[in-house]
Amino acid sequence: MNITEKTLNYVKSITAQIISNAGSGHTGASLGVSSIMLALFKDHYNFDVSDTDFLNRDRFVLSAGHACPVYYTLLSMFGFDVSLQDLKNMRTLGSKTPGHPEYRVTDGVEVSTGPLGQGVANAVGMAIAQTIMAERFNSVGFPIINNYTYCLAGDGDLMEGVAMEACSLAGTLNLNKLILMYDSNDVTMDGTVNLSNRENIAKKFKAMGWNVIKCKKGNDFYACSKAIAWAKKSNKPTLIIFKTTIGIGTDKEGTSSVHGVALSKEELKVFNQKLGINEEFYIPNDVRDYCMASARRGKLNHETWNQELAVYATSNPDLYRQFVTFFDRKKVDMDKFARLSYKCEGMSGRDINHVLLNEFASKLIQIVGGTADVMHSSRCYIENGGNYNAVNRRGRNIHFGVREHAMSAIINGICLYEDFIPFCSTFLSFSNYMLPSIRLASSMKLNCLYFFTHDSIYVGKDGISHQPIEQLSQLRQIVGLKVVRPCDANELLTGYQYALTGEGPVAFILSRQNMPAVEGDFKYAMQGGYIIREVEKEADIVLFATGTEVGLAMEVADELSKKYSVSVVSMPCIEVFEEQSNAYKNKVLQKSAKLRVAIEASNDNIWYKYVGDNGLVIGVNDYQGSGEGAEVYKKAGFTQKEIVRKIIKRLAKEDV
Repeated sequence: MNITEKTLNYVKSITAQIISNAGSGHTGASLGVSSIMLALFKDHYNFDVSDTDFLNRDRFVLSAGHACPVYYTLLSMFGFDVSLQDLKNMRTLGSKTPGHPEYRVTDGVEVSTGPLGQGVANAVGMAIAQTIMAERFNSVGFPIINNYTYCLAGDGDLMEGVAMEACSLAGTLNLNKLILMYDSNDVTMDGTVNLSNRENIAKKFKAMGWNVIKCKKGNDFYACSKAIAWAKKSNKPTLIIFKTTIGIGTDKEGTSSVHGVALSKEELKVFNQKLGINEEFYIPNDVRDYCMASARRGKLNHETWNQELAVYATSNPDLYRQFVTFFDRKKVDMDKFARLSYKCEGMSGRDINHVLLNEFASKLIQIVGGTADVMHSSRCYIENGGNYNAVNRRGRNIHFGVREHAMSAIINGICLYEDFIPFCSTFLSFSNYMLPSIRLASSMKLNCLYFFTHDSIYVGKDGISHQPIEQLSQLRQIVGLKVVRPCDANELLTGYQYALTGEGPVAFILSRQNMPAVEGDFKYAMQGGYIIREVEKEADIVLFATGTEVGLAMEVADELSKKYSVSVVSMPCIEVFEEQSNAYKNKVLQKSAKLRVAIEASNDNIWYKYVGDNGLVIGVNDYQGSGEGAEVYKKAGFTQKEIVRKIIKRLAKEDV
């Protein structure tokens, strides 16, 4: 037995051991892809364990995140900060080896994966980012950005729509440094793949503009390594179809019964005997040396790159300054941007954002992004930024096509690549397509920007399919996402401040209709919620509102103030408001008021938290018909007269 075969046996043994030790996990795929993964790590993957953020490292995405046991095993064997004890602790609370890969938890893991298909789209985003960086900063003789993006996917990944959306775009964009390694074992958890899928994957990818390589011996190290080497020479994105045997070496190999189970003690003992291994959680010195040779190669590659970068800096001083600037997100003068608000009076949310987005983009070259084929409707594009495509990698506007889910997952990948500030946009009613990707961005604390326009039933004529009602509530339920629904330019500006100075994504909820002029203050808007119309004495009535409804609340307050003391609170970002001190929140909430009222064109029940059990929430609890926006708005009760009537009626009831 040569050292490669011995190493592969230990990879399989340790992988099976950690799953059995955890009592759960996916033995089938983890063993089935072991040859592919070892070939990648040993012969091709460029990494430096002493600096895992090395810029020109290769990116690896395990889209089939359930196969993480073999991933963790290889990370440990190749010198990453994953110990044998960490392997023993897999799937235990607080461990560095969770049940699916998690970004910022395990050394070497580039992205959180698990929901199938997401990682494929993330890899497409990373490959896009690589081409942008290469085009901007490489010069003749100095290819300082030339890394590959590898992604391992299984049958389930390629069934998911998000993956196929992304792969279609990748072919169109000719992302030739993207290599998708497909573990084709023809088995899913419920049975064989042909129960639900009988398409010709090779022809499908060729039709999408990919190079396709078939490796019939997907469980043979040498065949796998050779296939990856061929893929690296392609001038197109490459799909390698590895025909593998799920759970290879076990008594249940090739069947769905080995997919998501751990081997019993007896099964593990028999499995290890076949491999010729008796030790538990042990890596022999010769196996460790074999693996660490690749780690040393990676460190040497990094040192060579550093030397080349030093020469590059001397030979290309202007380009090098731009390169350094990209990673130096200089402090933006937000007060200067706030002075732009006078230009935006009476404009729609989407038009105000167009002004601000372009101002920020002119100062921050890290900003890139695009829309799901609604560029001119959402007004979300960088003027004079050019269109990113297969022949123009300098373009800053990406045409994602009608692919909302892939779009949001792709910008996650762009953000993860290195210091980009990516954005994407569509109508608020279509945000549902994006929720899984937004949730993952929030869990990873990525600085992604989502611009959702056509923010309420005021969209009108397109009817109920385009009129968002529940979407605000859905977005606000995502842990770690800041949702900003501004009433003016100052409040919209706060969203950019959150994105540029904090961690985590921001969703901007923008109106298509023009917004009434409101006298606000950026300084107070930064608190997430603030009193925008104050009263001299204690308020009898407090009106809470967001977005366009803030202007409406001001009109209602003007009418009610003939008899009552009425204050108005604007709540552009509930998540930020909740971060404030209790003293500040109590001051804004004004709980001593006789009646507190929330006015928002949504069905979000979060408002009861602020208006109290006896408060009044004026929202939208049913789908509206197709008609002029103002008519639909009126039908739903969003007029000064109707809201005043409801408030007076409630007050009368309270006084009885």
